[in-house]
Amino acid sequence: MYSTFSLAGHNAIITGGTRGIGLAIAGGFLEAGATVTLCSRKQENVDQALAELKSHAGQLLGITAHVGLAEDLKNLVNTASEKFGPVNVLVNNAGTNPYYGPIIDAEEWAWDKTMAVNLKAPYILSQIVARQMIENDGGSIVNIASIAGLSAALGQGIYSVTKAGLIMLTRVMAKELGNNGVRVNCICPGVIKTRLSEALWAEPEVEKAVAAKKALGRVGTTDELVGAAIYLASPASSFTTGAMLQVDGGMVI
Repeated sequence: MYSTFSLAGHNAIITGGTRGIGLAIAGGFLEAGATVTLCSRKQENVDQALAELKSHAGQLLGITAHVGLAEDLKNLVNTASEKFGPVNVLVNNAGTNPYYGPIIDAEEWAWDKTMAVNLKAPYILSQIVARQMIENDGGSIVNIASIAGLSAALGQGIYSVTKAGLIMLTRVMAKELGNNGVRVNCICPGVIKTRLSEALWAEPEVEKAVAAKKALGRVGTTDELVGAAIYLASPASSFTTGAMLQVDGGMVI
């Protein structure tokens, strides 16, 4: 059974792969045998991630790319393909949440920025990569959504809207691309200890309140997303598409 979870021969792109969930998934993919191209807006973030994953240097490429810019996304795919061959795994992980508060008080810039990174970027990048996958015997697209896309998150209204949209984008693309051998699935994390969610766990009392809402009674860690990502990227999930995998410690229930 182990071989079905192997990513040997798989070439992956992971957006936002230099820290948090993305970095954890990158490390897991590399250990499973994949070649990985990760990206970030900032070169220092790329350099730090490459240093952390240096034991897999021969399988790894890091480049700077702003996922909100279509030209950067095209360059990302082209560079990864030139280095390692056709891309057959894509993890749309990059995300942002610049505004906390009532949605009626949110300014237009917050809506535009959150939509551009959380929803438009996965849409554009998936289009580019899916075309390549269709020409090269298929592949797997994994979107990192959120349980905020399933239930309105207090103070995170715009973020919730983008993640709900990403879940539907997953389903639409899965339905359209299935006959071409391209599988599209998403992972919906609960509160995970990352910089993006720091407001929900950095203070002990806040973390305690959040943990109390989870069946497992605690906040998650980035490593706890890796197994789900490997499953959805690998042949182990060959009959799985359009799926939404909750990794939330039982928060939704």
